[in-house]
Amino acid sequence: MQIGEVIRQYRKDKNMTQEEMAGRLGVTAPAVNKWERGVTQPDIMLLSPIARLLGITLETLLSFHEELTEDEIAGLVQEIDQRFERESYEKVFQYVSGIIQEYPNCHQLLWQMALILDARRITDEVENADAYDGQILGWYERALESTDAKLQRHSANSLIQYYIRKEMYDKAEEYLHYFSDEGTERKRIQAVIYSKTNRKEEAYKAYEEILFSEAQVLYMVFNSLYMLSAEAGDTKKARKYIEKESSLSHLLEMGRYREVSCWLEPVVQEQNVEETLLIVKQILDSIPSIGGFADSWLYAHMEFKEISETFGQRLRNDLLKCFSDRETFGYMDGNVEWEELIRDVPST
Repeated sequence: MQIGEVIRQYRKDKNMTQEEMAGRLGVTAPAVNKWERGVTQPDIMLLSPIARLLGITLETLLSFHEELTEDEIAGLVQEIDQRFERESYEKVFQYVSGIIQEYPNCHQLLWQMALILDARRITDEVENADAYDGQILGWYERALESTDAKLQRHSANSLIQYYIRKEMYDKAEEYLHYFSDEGTERKRIQAVIYSKTNRKEEAYKAYEEILFSEAQVLYMVFNSLYMLSAEAGDTKKARKYIEKESSLSHLLEMGRYREVSCWLEPVVQEQNVEETLLIVKQILDSIPSIGGFADSWLYAHMEFKEISETFGQRLRNDLLKCFSDRETFGYMDGNVEWEELIRDVPST
């Protein structure tokens, strides 16, 4: 916003007329009107009195080029793209520099303008492209000062990608702290740096950890989608989600136990006697494969705790106790194979 817009906004917030404001400042109402319309600007000696009258700091009054709205930034992005169609990179760069001088504290603008210019000098094969490094990197760095964590990550990622292009991998790693230690994106970027610096084993391990952790996320997503469909009474769609979950387990070599156990909930919900018997048998038979992923070549660089036979037996006993719960599995009463299956349920 221009300074006149700031004055108008805060004057209206105080329910003050132009005449009232003029009277308190010792100027005419037309003078205030001209400020607000951007025709003229207040005398420098009036800045502090104006700020006090409006109940704002002088910094706020003078920060009339502080921020732009998302729509305004989107409009500028579109304009920059259009300018690239008819103007040289240097001319567009200078135009963008002028905009940033006008809005030096708009971090979103800083990042987006730097990103556009950074990308364009690559795609358009600009001569002496490195000559623009200092200013573009400076804008990225200034965007990091934002209090918006998402924008910080965007800016950090832009800097990381720049330094990876320049094969300055140590420098790229300096910006990883802007990403969560537990986040997939940090691990993925770290894996790229590992692979570029001949740390192949570390790269394999990082990628495998991403594959394994994201699989767990996908399982939860498919199960949630199943629940939504089941609650809506769409049994056919619900089963399709379980099919996908089971196929995912097979694709990612998570072990037979993981492939079949996801089917238990739908067959119980449907009270399908034959399928319940089949799935439960498969679950019990596949207990030894519960840690099958540890033997998969897909996770060869990861370390997993060995699952003991004692754990497997304890799990089997716990499952049998669960299957003997008549409140859940009462619909299986009378099935001979089922009765034989749960006959040897261990006592509590």
